[in-house]
Amino acid sequence: CAEGFELSEEEARTVKPMERIKMVMTRGKDDCEDLYDLLGTSDYRKELDRQFKNEKSNFKIAIVVDMWLTGFDVPFLDTIYIDKPVQRHNLIQTISRVNRKFENKKKGLVVDYIGIKKQMNQALAQYSKADSANIEEIEASIITVRDHLDLLNRLFHTFDSAPYFSGSPLAQLDCLNKAAEFVQLTDKIEKRFMALVKRLKAAYDICSGSDILKGKARDHIHFYLAVRSIVAKLTKGEAPDSAQMNAKVREMIAEALQADGVEEIFKMGEDGAAEINIFEDDYMARIEKIKLPNTKVKLLQQLLKKAIEDFKKVNKTKGVDFSEQFQSLVSKYNERDEKDSWTTEGVNDLTDEFFTMVENLKSEMGSFNDLGIDLEEKSFYDILKALADKYEFDYPEDKLIKLAKEVKAVVEDKAKYTDWSARADIKAELKVDLIILLAENGYPPVDRDEVYKEIFEQAENFKKYQGA
Repeated sequence: CAEGFELSEEEARTVKPMERIKMVMTRGKDDCEDLYDLLGTSDYRKELDRQFKNEKSNFKIAIVVDMWLTGFDVPFLDTIYIDKPVQRHNLIQTISRVNRKFENKKKGLVVDYIGIKKQMNQALAQYSKADSANIEEIEASIITVRDHLDLLNRLFHTFDSAPYFSGSPLAQLDCLNKAAEFVQLTDKIEKRFMALVKRLKAAYDICSGSDILKGKARDHIHFYLAVRSIVAKLTKGEAPDSAQMNAKVREMIAEALQADGVEEIFKMGEDGAAEINIFEDDYMARIEKIKLPNTKVKLLQQLLKKAIEDFKKVNKTKGVDFSEQFQSLVSKYNERDEKDSWTTEGVNDLTDEFFTMVENLKSEMGSFNDLGIDLEEKSFYDILKALADKYEFDYPEDKLIKLAKEVKAVVEDKAKYTDWSARADIKAELKVDLIILLAENGYPPVDRDEVYKEIFEQAENFKKYQGA
């Protein structure tokens, strides 16, 4: 890490060992081999982005080529070297990379290697005309921030947030978690809170440099932003605003999430994140131990949603069935009312239903073994059985299993061509072969086009995600 810093256990997993100087630019097929390898992949550049924005990373000097000039916010960045022509709006945005306020940062330095004084004067003249409008905008945003702080304080009037502002580190972490649980009491309260903080943050972005908002007001702003980040992690898997929070709050959020014993969920989709297996008894036991009922439900929702999406890749028919059951449970949870039966006991009852769905999904994923067929044959079996149920006709179980195997054999014969799903001639042959197969096996006269469509989509889906 950077000199003068020490890393916590959590930070040691995110701050990567890295050289002090790196080059950041996109690569092209015409680049020489050494340069091409040096510049790395898109994922590599994303990792450089993450590391450079981390104050404790050793990566401190970035040589950029047409990148990181707009929409790239690193508040502690204090020096920029310019050696290419930049004009007007782009020039203002470029030098703005070093004018963000940050703790112990006194100024930003622009080192001009090419001579941009004339262009700078022109750009400043253009933007000085907007100064009066900007002042009015800042004043209006301060009013908006104060109004929204008042609305949020009213929303939290029954919640004791004192431990966050004056308690021990452990009490502060506990307060953040309880605050996130508090705003999830009902779907209505949660949406209102998230909308209020979103508007608060938008206004605060405009006036954050003002000395008018300080002390207690700033502390409450960061408190609400921190709570919003935790709730967003629980519902969407990603936390907004983390780059703009002070280091203390960011660390508190990370530790607060880790304190629940489910930190893996908050790293889903991120590089280097450990794969979560929702069907492992040990992991589900950790989820069961969470004492905050709404937090537990949100975690289960996110885990189940991902598991069902993965299952649909190998069995579309059953995956859709589970998706519908899942959405029904989510809707039931979102209709909770703080004045009615949605006590902790009510949420816990619904939590049991989510746990049951996990077990049912686990059982379904292994059910092909009980039938003596493989995973892909089971997906065709489910299609044929679902259509039989839909049109209310009986078809013997043993014949259904035999037909599913033969359907797979027909599909395999056509899928041996790498471009099979894109070729009209092969798709036409597959359709004819399936119609003949269904007729030979006495599969009742339903809409054969529907049977073909379901089988084709399943086969295409399975081959795509299984890499066959």
